[in-house]
Amino acid sequence: MTAPLPRDIPGLPAVPGWARLTPSYVPPTAVIPPSRRPFTALFRLFTALAAAGGVTICLVLGRPFQALTHFTVQANVLLAVVLAVSAQRAWSAGRPVRPALTGAALLYVLLAALVHAFAIPGRPSFSDPGPEAPWATVAALLLTVVTPVAALLDWLLLTAPRTLRLRHATAWLLYPLTYTGLVLVRTTLLPADAPGRAPLPFLDAGHDGTLSAVGNALLLVLACYGLGVLLVGVDRLCPGFVRSRPKTGFRLRPPVG
Repeated sequence: MTAPLPRDIPGLPAVPGWARLTPSYVPPTAVIPPSRRPFTALFRLFTALAAAGGVTICLVLGRPFQALTHFTVQANVLLAVVLAVSAQRAWSAGRPVRPALTGAALLYVLLAALVHAFAIPGRPSFSDPGPEAPWATVAALLLTVVTPVAALLDWLLLTAPRTLRLRHATAWLLYPLTYTGLVLVRTTLLPADAPGRAPLPFLDAGHDGTLSAVGNALLLVLACYGLGVLLVGVDRLCPGFVRSRPKTGFRLRPPVG
């Protein structure tokens, strides 16, 4: 009795049959060499350092926990992280950061700057200034003027357009809703003389009343959504100065892939 021949024997041709390979996607870098963007990387790095510097001044001058409760400080922390990663990828010709994340960082710093410009009178203060009041002014200038303007310029001039979607504007509301809810609970539970009790004065439920604070919180969330929709609209209409990552336009078919 003869044993069956195996399908693969050295020196013998393979047994003919149908190829079972599936189509393989060809990444752009396989046929198009990636390009580095050193100027973009340096600009984003300097913007990230400005945001990190402003946050560091706030943490050093006063109570760190109190400084971190401010919406502006939290937004600049997110911006510093996102732009630092974006700078590294632009320098090494890596894949760009997801548009939903970069758009969220831009939206939050712009919203914080607009709130301090139109809804909060006087100079912004994110910590106890004490004897180092000039440094508190520098921190306020960095967090409410320099970083929002730089982030906006980076988005308009150095970021590929037509990448945002309307669903992003809805997803971006999760953070403001959570933040305003926590602030309302905080101002209700803490005593009136507690330091840093109300990071945003118009959300002080214990001082202005719960109904007024909730109404202001809803206005803030609606303003965030409106600003997000505006960013999406500008992104769809702006011609842009940077092209999106190119595509190969084809897929390899078996048996090549």
